[in-house]
Amino acid sequence: METVKLNNGVEMPILGFGVFQVTDLDECERSVVDAIETGYRLIDTAQSYMNEEAVGKAIKRSGVAREELFITTKLWIQSNGYEGTKKAFETSLKKLQLDYLDLYLIHQPYGDVYGEWRALEELYKEGKVRAIGVSNFQPDRLIDLIIHNEIVPAVNQVETHPFHQQIDTQQFMIDNNVQIESWGPFAEGKNDIFKNELLKGIGEKYDKSIAQVILRWLTQRGVVAIPKSVKKERMAENLNSLDFRLTSDEMEQIKTLDTNASLFFDHRDPKMVKWLGERELKD
Repeated sequence: METVKLNNGVEMPILGFGVFQVTDLDECERSVVDAIETGYRLIDTAQSYMNEEAVGKAIKRSGVAREELFITTKLWIQSNGYEGTKKAFETSLKKLQLDYLDLYLIHQPYGDVYGEWRALEELYKEGKVRAIGVSNFQPDRLIDLIIHNEIVPAVNQVETHPFHQQIDTQQFMIDNNVQIESWGPFAEGKNDIFKNELLKGIGEKYDKSIAQVILRWLTQRGVVAIPKSVKKERMAENLNSLDFRLTSDEMEQIKTLDTNASLFFDHRDPKMVKWLGERELKD
């Protein structure tokens, strides 16, 4: 497994396993066990996914030593502010049946992110989490957080796929020593991504699938990716995207697919900000 080194020296696998929208808890537990058996060591979940408990059970079942795993979860908006963050962190830790996290992220750039970040900084200094970061922070929100706080986020997890490549955003993160991580690496199948002729043609040269080409394109750019699948054979296929390299010409060809726009929603849309801010989690 290739790794990236975060701004505090922690090594993070460049390819992991995500569980977004795996709402069937038995299926989630089984899929995480399968992923770990397949060779994944980075597992990404979130408070808002409502499946932390299933992930925790899978980690226990796997029998893999804790120090070999890299576990990420995320703080939801309603667990707002300093005190709310401390409470939410302990709840997530309990559900995951862990003594510490490898990475803890603020999931959305809304609410009292400064109180939340202060709590994350304390959790990090106390050794309860090995690295702290954010998710869905646009460059202006990210730099604002950086200049007004002590610790620079180690990671920013943002929508990144061939149709929204985040090239300028990634360079901004590199300049500010923040690791980019992709959510939705396959764009959830939008724009017929798994039938794309350009990606298909590149894959045929290497006897690789479109999914493998996408993941190699991301990891070759230094982007951490967390693809999701509940099928063990697909998990293995995704993991086997690290045994070849795309040429610089092929990397440039894939650049032509960039629309430089989200395929999901604009994090600056007031209606979406309001909807997310008012969405209560039912535990």
